[in-house]
Amino acid sequence: MLIRVRALILQPAIVLLALWILVLLSLPNTIAIVTEYLAFALLGVIGAIFANATGAGGGVVFIPAFDQLQFSVAQSVATSFGIQCMGMTTGAVAWTRYWRNIDTEIDRRNWSAYVPTITLVSVTSVLGMWLVYGLNVSAPGPIKEMFAVFSIILGIAILYVSFREPQSQYRQNLEDRDFLMLPLLGLVGGAITAWLSVGVGEILAIYLILRGFNAVAAVAAAVVVSAITVLAGVWEHLLFSPNLYWQVVLFAGPGAIVGAWLARRLACYLPVMQLKRLFALWILAMGLGSFF
Repeated sequence: MLIRVRALILQPAIVLLALWILVLLSLPNTIAIVTEYLAFALLGVIGAIFANATGAGGGVVFIPAFDQLQFSVAQSVATSFGIQCMGMTTGAVAWTRYWRNIDTEIDRRNWSAYVPTITLVSVTSVLGMWLVYGLNVSAPGPIKEMFAVFSIILGIAILYVSFREPQSQYRQNLEDRDFLMLPLLGLVGGAITAWLSVGVGEILAIYLILRGFNAVAAVAAAVVVSAITVLAGVWEHLLFSPNLYWQVVLFAGPGAIVGAWLARRLACYLPVMQLKRLFALWILAMGLGSFF
């Protein structure tokens, strides 16, 4: 049975690897492209590990890196979307597989809000994002400053959550206030994601943890919602405003798949609070550094 399961996992991985190699070999100057862009694979791994282990989108890693490389705002956001489509989707599959294999009654109860939360938030997140795209709604301020402010708020929020006393009992079911707040958070988060490539997952994870839901389940729900959102939004950057830097995605994307696969295991077996604090301090430093 174990051999059969491993074979099912390896088959799509082998197919994807073969397709990636074929695409790479079909490009002119393959060796030059590999030499110039291979380092982005490591960026993809790092971004996806943080994103899928904490619920924060990989854009909080990718956008500052692209800014340092002097990408335009449009290129940064579009490329971040492309990478997250691979990393966050892989993470969403891994987390959902983990949820389906939960075998204890108490854990099943602690994850009982997982599907309702994803349903409520993902629908309005996609709606909010495409309202921004369809109506051509401009960001309320310069993207770089908005990202810096968002990073600072996110870093402080993650630090606060990481230092809270651990709970002996988690909230298990959504209440009336959650049925009102979650769609609203999705709508706002989707709009922010359209502008910054991050937003809805971070807001959702922090809200659920502050409301007393299981932190691991909150991270998992945030990853799935983020995956759905970027998959629905990447078409804006492929068809209508094509600014995606495909050479970077070609290497960072597979790196993000590897990082997402590792992240679920790290989140379950390593001291996640320390990982969150390290990540929060890094986000704070990036946010504050944007003002100088």
